[in-house]
Amino acid sequence: MSDRPVIRLKPKIDPRPIRRGFPWVYANQLVTDRRTKALEPGSIALLEDDDRRPLGTAIINPKSKIIARLLDSDGAARIDADWFRARIRHALDLRETLYDTPYYRMIHAEADGLPGTVVDRFGDTVVIQPNAAWIEARLDVFVNVLSDVTGAMTVVKNAQGRARGLEGLDDASTILRGAVSGPLPVPMNGATYLADVVGGQKTGLFFDQRPNHAFVARLSRGRDVLDVFSHVGGFALAALAGGARSALAIDGSAPALELAVGGAELTGVADQFETRKADAFDALTELAGEGRRFGSVICDPPAFAPSKNALEAGLRAYEKVARLAAHLVEPGGFLTLCSCSQAAGLAAFQTACQRGLGRAGRSAQLVRTGFAGPDHPRHPALEESGYLKALSYRLS
Repeated sequence: MSDRPVIRLKPKIDPRPIRRGFPWVYANQLVTDRRTKALEPGSIALLEDDDRRPLGTAIINPKSKIIARLLDSDGAARIDADWFRARIRHALDLRETLYDTPYYRMIHAEADGLPGTVVDRFGDTVVIQPNAAWIEARLDVFVNVLSDVTGAMTVVKNAQGRARGLEGLDDASTILRGAVSGPLPVPMNGATYLADVVGGQKTGLFFDQRPNHAFVARLSRGRDVLDVFSHVGGFALAALAGGARSALAIDGSAPALELAVGGAELTGVADQFETRKADAFDALTELAGEGRRFGSVICDPPAFAPSKNALEAGLRAYEKVARLAAHLVEPGGFLTLCSCSQAAGLAAFQTACQRGLGRAGRSAQLVRTGFAGPDHPRHPALEESGYLKALSYRLS
C-alpha cells in the first residue's frame, strides 16, 4: 500500500502491547509531526514501531486523545466492503449463537473489531452509534453491508454521547434508511419493553443488563420492588414478569416512564406497576420518610464517573446511592447496585458501595457480581470494554 501514510510510535514506546492486541495509541505515544497532524480524521495509515517495523493497519484522528486505533494486524489490509462484511458476519454469528430472536447488541466496538462503532438490533431495525471519525467517514459502505448481512429494513443513526464530541463529530441523529412509526416492542426476560430508537436515550434500550435483569427477577419473586433510575422499566418489568408482587419505577424522564407504563401494559402487569417522576436522590429520601420498605431495591444510575477526572465525585455519588437505598430494604431483602462508569473499576465501585452500606448501618452478604451480557463481549486487552458492574446484596 505505497500510497498509505505511515504513522510511527515515538522512540522508547514499547510496541509489545499492540502486538499482543491492545488496540489504541494515545497522542503522547505517537510521532506527531506536521505531516501526521495534517492527516484527515479517520484516515487509514500504516502503523509502525520506532524501528519502522509494521504493527498493522490503523485509523488516525489527530484531534483525539486516542490518536490511532488498530483496525487490522495486516498492515496492507484493504478497508473496503469485503472487509466490513467479514467483520459484521463474524459479529452476527456470535449473536445468532446466543439468542433465538434478533434483539441484541450486534456490534460492540473494539471487541468486535470495529473501533468506536456500536450497533443495536431491534428485529429488522438497527441503530448505529458511529462514535469515531473513521466509521463516520465510511458510513455509507458500512450501512450497505450491514443491511445486506442482517436484512435490516430500517437504519437509524444515533449521534448522542460524549464520545463523538471527543472525536470532533456532530450530534445530528437521523434515519438513514426506512422509517420508524413509533416505539418498538422488544421481548426480553418474559417482559415486553418499548424502545424509542429515534428520540430515546442511547439506542432506546439497554441490552447489556439482560442477565442482571433475569437474576434480580429471581430475587424479587413475591416481593415488592423499587427500581430507581428505571428508564423504560428495566429491572421493574423483568421482576414483575418473574413473579414480583408489585413494582415502583422512579426516573427523572417523563417520556421514559410513559414507555415503561406501555411496557407494563404489553406485559400484562399494569395493575401491579407504579411510576414516580422524580430526582432519584430526592425520591430515595422521601420514600424513607414515608416509611416505605421493599423486598428488592435496584439502583442503576447513569455513569457518575465517565472519565478519570470525575472518578472521585462519581465514587461519592455511588456511596450516597448505596447509603440511601439501604434504608429502604426490608430485613432479608435484596439490594442491587449498578455502575456503567468505565473509569470506576469493580474494586473501587464495590468499595464505595460497601462504605455506603456501612454508613447506613446495614450488614450485607454479596450474593452475586454481574456484568454485561455476552452480546457485549469484552476485548481481552482493553479493560474499558468491561464497563458494566452489578452487585446484588442480601441485607440483614
